[in-house]
This record gives sequence, C-alpha cells and structure tokens, in this order.
Amino acid sequence: MNNIFKLKSEFEAAGDQPQAIEKLLKGLEAGFDYQTLLGVTGSGKTFTAAKVIAAYNKPALVIAPNKALAAQLYREYKNFFPENAVHFFVSYYDYYQPEAYLPITDTYIDKEAMINEEMDRLRHGATSALLSRRDVIIVASVSCIYNLGVPLNYLGASLHLETEQVITRQDLIRQLISMQFERVNGEVQRGQFRVRGDVFEIRPMSENVVYRLDLEGQSVKSLSIIDNTTKNILENLEEIVIFPPKHFISTQPQIEQAIKNIEEELQDRLAYFKKNELFLEAERLERRTRYDLEMLHTLGYCHGIENYSRHLSGKLAGEAPDPLLSYFPLKDGKPDFLTIIDESHIAIPQIRGMYNGDRARKDTLVKFGWRLPSALDNRPLKFAEFQKRVGQVICTTATPGDYEKEHSKQIVEQIIRPTGLVDPEIEIRPVYDQKTDYSQINDIVKEAEKLAAKGERVIINTLTKKQAEDLSLYLNNKNIKANYLHSDVKTFERTDILKAFREGVFDVLIGVNLLREGLDLPEVTLVAILDADREGFLRSQTSLMQTMGRAARNVSGKIILYADKETDSMKRAISESSRRRKLQLAYNEKHGIKPKTVMKKIESMLGLEEEREENEYFKQNKHKPQKYDNRKDPPARRRGRNGKK
Repeated sequence: MNNIFKLKSEFEAAGDQPQAIEKLLKGLEAGFDYQTLLGVTGSGKTFTAAKVIAAYNKPALVIAPNKALAAQLYREYKNFFPENAVHFFVSYYDYYQPEAYLPITDTYIDKEAMINEEMDRLRHGATSALLSRRDVIIVASVSCIYNLGVPLNYLGASLHLETEQVITRQDLIRQLISMQFERVNGEVQRGQFRVRGDVFEIRPMSENVVYRLDLEGQSVKSLSIIDNTTKNILENLEEIVIFPPKHFISTQPQIEQAIKNIEEELQDRLAYFKKNELFLEAERLERRTRYDLEMLHTLGYCHGIENYSRHLSGKLAGEAPDPLLSYFPLKDGKPDFLTIIDESHIAIPQIRGMYNGDRARKDTLVKFGWRLPSALDNRPLKFAEFQKRVGQVICTTATPGDYEKEHSKQIVEQIIRPTGLVDPEIEIRPVYDQKTDYSQINDIVKEAEKLAAKGERVIINTLTKKQAEDLSLYLNNKNIKANYLHSDVKTFERTDILKAFREGVFDVLIGVNLLREGLDLPEVTLVAILDADREGFLRSQTSLMQTMGRAARNVSGKIILYADKETDSMKRAISESSRRRKLQLAYNEKHGIKPKTVMKKIESMLGLEEEREENEYFKQNKHKPQKYDNRKDPPARRRGRNGKK
C-alpha cells in the first residue's frame, strides 16, 4: 500500500523517539485499542505522533483539551504534512454562548447568532475533506463530540460538476438553493452564488475560492477558479465538488416528515403543560415552535435547527447524535482511523463530563417551555458512545491519569529530549515572610524585572482569573510589560496573545489553567507558581508538573514554587522531576550532548484571514492592560493569605 501521508521535517527521530515510534506502531498492528505515550515536555511528542500517523497510513483525529493548544497543534501538523489535508475544527460550543435559561432571575440567554465566518469555513473544510479524501488529519478541541449533523445527508446534498456534464440553468439554480446556498446579485460571499446569463459564480463555505461555471445550452462548457475582485481566471478545472454551506441539511421529504413529527410532539407537550396549569410555558413553547415550523416550511432552515436534529435525521429518542467523529471513515462497520488524544490527563475527564453539563442546561430549557423534549438529543456524545466512535487511540501526556493507566495496553515512555534539555531546577520560596513583610508578589516582581531586562519571558500561574488580571495590571504599573490569558479570552485573541508573548510585545504572561498543557513557548526561562501549597485540583501533582513543564524548552529554565509548606503533591512532583532530570543528565553524559534551547519559528498558529495583520489586536489596544490603581493593595495582599490587609 502506498503511503498517503508525506511527512516533511528537517529533524530525524532521536533520543527516545525511535523506540517510542516502533513500540506504538507494533501496538497498533497488534490491535491495541488504547496506548499511552508518556512524553515529557520538550521530548517531541508531536513529532513522534506525526511519524506514527504517517506510518499507520489512515486518517487521523487529534483532540486537544482547549482551543489554544489545538491551534498550536494544527500549525505543527500543517508544517509536518504540507502536501496533505490538515484541517482545524472548532465546535460552535467553543466560541458562542449556548442557549440557556436562568429561572431564578427569569433570564433567557439566546444562542449568539453571529457565527465567525472563518471558523465556519474551517469546520466545512474539515468535514468536506473527510468525505472526499483519505490523507486527512483533523485537529480539534474536545468539543468535537457535540452534534454536527448527519454526514450522509451532508454528502448526499453535495454537488459534483464536470465539463460537458448535462444540466440546465434552472436545475442548477434549484440544486444550489436546495443546498441552502443564497442567491445574490452583488459580491459573492461564502455560501452564496450569483447568476449572470449562463455564467455562475459560486463561493463554497469550505474554501477561499470562487468557482465560475459557464453553461452552453444544457451542458457545462467550462469550470474555473476566479479572482473574486478582478474576475480573472486563476485556474481551469475539469471537475469540482461543492458541499452544502450548512451541516444540518435535509431533503424536502425529510423536512416534510420532520414538520409532522415536530407538530405531534408539540401537541403532546402542550397537553402536558395545560394539564399541569403551566400556561406561560405552553404559550412560550407554542409561539417559538410554530415560528420555527414556518421557517422550516418556507426556507428549509431555521435558527437553532440543531434542536430539531432528531426529527430531521429520523433518529430515535436517546439515540447517539452525529458529531465530527461520524464523518470519519468506517471499515466493516468499525472506525477506520487513528485518534490521538493530546494532554489526555485533562482531555479525557473533559470529554467524560460534557454530556451531564449539557443535559443540565437543556433540562431547564425543556422544563420551562423554551424547547421541546427532543432538543435533549442535540447533545454531545456520552463517554461510552465516544469510546465506540473513536478508532485506535494513542493518549499523549507527561502525566497519565487513572484512565490511561487502567485502559492502555502499553505505556511507552519518552523521557529523553533530543535537545539534551533537562528538567529545570526547582526552588521553593515563601508565600509571605512575616519578619520582613515580604510577599510572593514582591519577589516575583523583582524576578520579572531582572529577566525582562535580559529579554527573557516569565510565566506566572495564579489560582483565579481575577488574580491573574489584577497581577497583570499591577506589573504594568511597575513598568513590567505583562498580560493575562484565561478561559474568558476568545479563541483568536488567545493565539494573538501567545504569538505576541513570544515576540516580546510583553515579557510576563499570567494565567490559571490554560498555561498548563502543551503550550510551546521556548522563550520562557522562568515559571512561577503562586500559592503552590494550596492542595487541590490546580495544585495537584499533575497540575504542578504540567505547569513546570513550560520552562523545559530553555537551557536557562527555572521553577519557583511559592509555598509556606511542602505538600504531598509538591513532594511527588519534585521527586518525579528529579528522576527525569537524572535520566537526561546520564544520557547527555553518555552521548556527549550539550543541552541547547529549542529554536522554533514564530508564526501565526492558524494562518487565518484574521491573523494577516501582525499583532493588529495589540496595535488597537483591545487587550492592553490598564494601569494599576496605586490606592489599592497588591493582588496577593487583598486575598487575606497573611492575615493582614
């Protein structure tokens, strides 16, 4: 069998990588459903995974626990496989506020209607690639397990056109409209088409191109890609495949049947509300549902159509939805692709918890008449359903969790870094010294000033978002360029912030959880963890080791743990770090390796239209920290840790 993937890299497998690649491939050949690659930070886990994907020769899904890490991985795989179909997929649930109802305050929160066009393009690019070729790698966040739409409907609605194909002008217009393309007279945007005489201009949702189709009589005379501004022909084609601009797509008979089923469910639910004298809920549900039914009847689509997906797809109540995983190929009814779960120790618990979180929100909407009960089936996969839908799985992490340890047929260690870099030295300093009235904030300010003057970068890990924001403002008031990064910062802004941090737009990056897993920041020489002795999820052995790993890509890397006592988690993390440090030092001595800092090109993580202007986000001061108010106490003091003000 010919290899469908062409991996390109200036590096060769080194250190522990060759043996790790060999063991993982043997595990795949043996039919292992789960394996774990225990790779320390900086050991090249992504390169190892890329080598395995190339050799395994099947489509691959790479799942990351958050959008920032997914964006970084997308860029890395894109560089490894420039000739193959590498796509980035982010769920709507990653970048819009989902529909919700708060009964205590009687507040209804509608789903954000504005969909980021570029993100929508990426989603369609991923699904269309999966349905049209084999050399596909999709990098996605964990939210890829949410309902997406029936792939057979999506594929069935696609339009295949080739030169000399017989088709009339009216038939082509009718097909495009039935696919949910919008006809326009002006400039053609994504998901739109224009007709002038026998010339069609069609702009698919999945590509940054405009197709031109010329008819002659009742056949296709020519197909081409044109410049949307000048209308000049860029490339002549023999055939094209156009996929629908929406994932929730249905045929007219399916829509008509769905309308009947929705009407029946509505009547049953209204009867229930009226029987229980819930007249407000009944009125609300009938008004909203009838409006949606009218839109479905007229346009074949409505706002929030995904909530009627059970009826439109013909699925039974409780049946598993069709997420991104359903678009991957099957062989003999079984998944025929490879799944890489990056930073699995955090990604797997996220996947396990998504269903219950979504169900709690939807139950409230149904109870108070905002949605029909069938909306409950517009959901993420349950974990058991996820396990059945994924192919063979390789988990990658520096700190395997209980799930990986219990389910992996083998855990392959990749401890040795090809660069020779060792785990950074760890220093413990007090949170607060009562004798000198000197706090962790005083100390980190001093360290940040010193390193910023040398052009080096600092990461500070806090316990809360508020503390991260306050500390960012406080440092800026001290003339130390700082910024924060946490879950409230939007997807594209996160990638901008990380790129600007590497470029030296600011010297200190402060965060809570997002700075733990996988982020590749070789310019960082110091990682400081505030309140390291606050035992818990954010200060567990796993969390500490993951955060400390951000300093493992620089020869000058150093860790400061601010703690008044040494917790069990701290002891275990320090012990494991020491073990790995000894192994690396022994390897370096044996092979005469002198450690060197990872050199990595600074580039946009996604390469999207939104990123074309270098640091435009910062130039416009959209995320520029304000000066800290001197009348206020430093962030750490106001938390009351030391019993003082």
